[in-house]
Amino acid sequence: MTPLSAHATVPAYDVVVAGGGHNGLVAAAYLARAGRRVLVLERLPHLGGLAVSARPFPGVDARVSRYSYLVSLLPTEIVRDLGLAVELRRRRFASYTPSGRTGVLVDGADEARTAASFASVTGDDRDFAAWRRFYGLAGHVARRVAPTLLEPLPDRAGLRAAVGDDEAWRTFFEHPIGASVDGLFRHDTVRGIVLTDALIGTFADPADPSLLANRCLLYHLIGNGTGDWNVPVGGMGAVTEALAAAARAAGAELRTGMEVLAIDPASGEVAFRDADGAEHAVTGRRILAALPPAVLSRLLGEAPQDPPEGSQLKVNMVLARLPRLRDPSVRPEEAFGGTFHINEGRDRLAAAHAQAAGGTIPDVPPAEVYCHSLTDPSILGADLRRSGAHTLTLFGLHMPARLFRADPARAREEALRATLASFGSVLAEPIEDCLLRAPDGAPCLEVKTPVDLERDAGLPGGHIFHRDLAWPYAEGGAERWGVETGHPRLLLCGAGARRGGGVSGIPGHNAARAVLEGR
Repeated sequence: MTPLSAHATVPAYDVVVAGGGHNGLVAAAYLARAGRRVLVLERLPHLGGLAVSARPFPGVDARVSRYSYLVSLLPTEIVRDLGLAVELRRRRFASYTPSGRTGVLVDGADEARTAASFASVTGDDRDFAAWRRFYGLAGHVARRVAPTLLEPLPDRAGLRAAVGDDEAWRTFFEHPIGASVDGLFRHDTVRGIVLTDALIGTFADPADPSLLANRCLLYHLIGNGTGDWNVPVGGMGAVTEALAAAARAAGAELRTGMEVLAIDPASGEVAFRDADGAEHAVTGRRILAALPPAVLSRLLGEAPQDPPEGSQLKVNMVLARLPRLRDPSVRPEEAFGGTFHINEGRDRLAAAHAQAAGGTIPDVPPAEVYCHSLTDPSILGADLRRSGAHTLTLFGLHMPARLFRADPARAREEALRATLASFGSVLAEPIEDCLLRAPDGAPCLEVKTPVDLERDAGLPGGHIFHRDLAWPYAEGGAERWGVETGHPRLLLCGAGARRGGGVSGIPGHNAARAVLEGR
């Protein structure tokens, strides 16, 4: 490989972290606290990657979590170790799923009400009993697997022994989750509620023997040993601001507007360009790549690889008021206090997947919505709070990047139009009637497709997990922490590491542990 610079003197660090997303900040904080000299280089003008907050609507005092929005996988141990001043607030209501004139409300404080809502949709108590059994198994897996995520990587047999329950292992690790759900539950709506967690950001058929949907489901159920999806008070930006503060306080050097151009894993040299266009180089005894693997491959000068494919439509909204529901037994504050499911029955999910796989935007896109400001009103200015305004975050499923390649603007508009119509079909009024308007008259609505994420955030294929999620156990090779690459000096510490994905900090922690171990 050609030397990255001809500098006579190249600044040297113990560790250079390429990428200042939340995982890079976690690694930097741990390593700087251990006395290492650490430099973080971030291409964007801000730290945090996709775990940031923004005010996207001019003149509207609402600070939304622009890309990532809830926290489940961030271990309490990392929060405690780094002294992070963050509050993750639990939601009382897990979800609400409209079904005709009624719906399924999962109320974490009232099991009898939850059971009654199941019966109102399914006609009896059998699916609720199956629900309790399924999530009992999921809770057991979460309690057994979560502690292993911050430890050296077990092999498959070791993780199976840790789970210690054959039925749970078969359900989540061996049998396609679509088949398991179809066998356990009778009603289409209930099957869909379970399966949505297997499809977040993942274009997959739950019946596929590749078990990609199982892997996605697993990571959505095991967070912190409970599977709870909590609201970051102050918005997602508050989490990465706390991480950046911890890294700085420990002595790490954090530099934004620095685009990494190339990495030489043999010499430890990292070439980068600053915001003024000047090129520089530094060396690191170890290099941590808080980057998608496809980006890292390019920086290493390797042959181009096909990008992974993200699959989601993200819509941020500010509403003048919450929409009216068809179901008179549930208040909007309850329905939107958890995850609000939109046309996510089993059959709807399958039809949407088939259409998207065939190259067309689904006629009735499945999606889910949550309202941050109901749990944490601090993200709204005082006037907005008094007015009754709220934020809504919509996450659409089965929207793979392939649908947006040929004509991104047209496809974005088509996907948005179909998704808003899908949303309105389960409400008592069109959601457009509830949108707040900015001072310039524009509706407070922002849309991001996988192609937008690829362009704006540098995510190949717009894949929010950087690549398809992997099992949380070793599958051959010399993996100890799940962060190793083919180069001893270079470690992967972003979401694309094994046991990565989501706002977790787990790859950052594990890469730091590998460095401190001398591996």
